[in-house]
Amino acid sequence: MSKNLRRWGPGLLLLSPSLILLAIFVYGLIGWTVKVSLSDRHDALGSKGFVGLDNYVYLFTDDINDRFVHSLKNLTVFTVVFMAGTMLIGLLWAFLLERGVRAEGVFRTVYLFPMAVSFVASGVVWRWLMNPSTGERAGGLNAIFQSLHLEVLQSEWWTNPHWGMSAMAMPAVWQLSGYIMALFLAGFRGIPKELREAAAVDGASTFQMYRRVIFPQLTPVALSAVIIAGHMSMKMFDLIMSVSGPQWLTEVPAVYVWQALLTSDYAKAAAISVILLVVVAVVVVPYLVYTNRQEKRT
Repeated sequence: MSKNLRRWGPGLLLLSPSLILLAIFVYGLIGWTVKVSLSDRHDALGSKGFVGLDNYVYLFTDDINDRFVHSLKNLTVFTVVFMAGTMLIGLLWAFLLERGVRAEGVFRTVYLFPMAVSFVASGVVWRWLMNPSTGERAGGLNAIFQSLHLEVLQSEWWTNPHWGMSAMAMPAVWQLSGYIMALFLAGFRGIPKELREAAAVDGASTFQMYRRVIFPQLTPVALSAVIIAGHMSMKMFDLIMSVSGPQWLTEVPAVYVWQALLTSDYAKAAAISVILLVVVAVVVVPYLVYTNRQEKRT
């Protein structure tokens, strides 16, 4: 016992402050949120009792105008467009930089710069760029298209009831594609030169080399990029609020939580938060299990 204490004691002592803070402010607050979601605390007067899963059932069955289901659909569209856009653009930029260009550092800086801008600031700019007005009141992109006599390209952007959430993903794609580019570029640079040389000696063309040798080596990087992008999109709040505000057309669960809190409906807000936590866990946990198994194999 004394040997184990001498062995593990100093490490546990150093980690104890972080473990205590983590237990209180992460897992403790998660537990408190779950508790509130199972109560009938729908106002500022406090909870009157335990209601089980009633709040969750209400969100999926009796919510006014299927508001929560509508927000989940919006989140799904936003996530799909955001992930597809960032993955394609990030991979394209990384591929071009990996092939070799002059002033590569300048291009990397340009691609990564949007990450340094806050979502609120970029949201304000994109709100102006995606001004849905046309004619004399046109602004942003619509004004540019109008001045170029390309009125056919003018759009309602985020106010379009059919693909408004797809337009809402554009600012997020612009802002985070550089981050995905950095991940893929690191993956390209991490591939051993011996693999490329061996493929060239075997007579592989450039297309065959990328298809058979290089791109398969990027699979772990691509998986990490998908998980990170998906996790970011599910928590998107400040960008959407900066562009559209609390609008029905662009409402996602994170915005719904904020509005529920404004009305002191703590039980509903907690239930939505727990559902979001479960959705994020479904995406992230399998990836963590996979990477842990891969590390043990190596």
